Amino acid sequence: MDKRILVIGGTGTLGAPVAQSLKDSGFEVRIMTRDIQKARRMFENTFELFAGNPTDLDCLEQALEGSSGVHISLPPEVEQQVAERVAKLASRHGVERISYISGATVAQENRWFPLVNGKFLAEQAIRESGIPYTVFCPTWVMEILPKFVNQGRAAIFGKQPIPYHWVAAQDLARMVSNAYGHAGAENKRFWVHGPEPIQMQEALQRYCAVFHPEIKQVSSMPFWLVNLMATLTRSPELKDAGAMMSYFEKIGEMGDPTEANELLGGPEITLDQWLEQGTQYQEHPANSVLLMPTP
Repeated sequence: MDKRILVIGGTGTLGAPVAQSLKDSGFEVRIMTRDIQKARRMFENTFELFAGNPTDLDCLEQALEGSSGVHISLPPEVEQQVAERVAKLASRHGVERISYISGATVAQENRWFPLVNGKFLAEQAIRESGIPYTVFCPTWVMEILPKFVNQGRAAIFGKQPIPYHWVAAQDLARMVSNAYGHAGAENKRFWVHGPEPIQMQEALQRYCAVFHPEIKQVSSMPFWLVNLMATLTRSPELKDAGAMMSYFEKIGEMGDPTEANELLGGPEITLDQWLEQGTQYQEHPANSVLLMPTP
């Protein structure tokens, strides 16, 4: 495939590296964004930018025109809807490949958790579209670590004893772009695990040692306290974050990355190497709440 790839969610934490990696690999890249000014600040004039809301059917039709591939990397509240619409529209616009960022625990047995169910249904719509697809199921990404730091404190919810194979967004992006140039990646679902397993608290401690040396300890907030605070502050975001962390503590990490590593080249960046890359990983605004991009 050597034509244009539409990246829906190309200004996001996981979408922006994919857009850059596709461009570096020689693809034409069109970024669909609701915030054109943000996109211009991020990419200057190096990409074709398309202003529009992907949940708007007319906008999505226009963005798909002339695109031979579509990559979807969106927040949970819209990704199922957009994936289903892309799946319905893709064939009439000559799309030859759909790629999608799902999650490592997305499976039939975990559909009781709403976020997982949404991703499961998004995957299902893509598979049933008849368009060749590649679905990526990454475990925790390193870029989420800044979101555990808030108002001078670093905290996790629950005990989180399970180690995860943390993935750098740069490695995930490289695997996505490699898939577009590999016929063997068609109609595949790939689990993506990083090179080393690290418990959540240790990963956050390493992050703070580099970017927040004033924070000497990572605290663990019990779930009952998270729920109480969410109730007292009337924060649905905090409640959802607590539910998600509780889910992960029960489910852990799933999937076998062997096929992905063999076909696309597995992740290579370790957490320490990621931390050494410098100041591009900034603390999120103090009033934001922990939100996970991949379950």
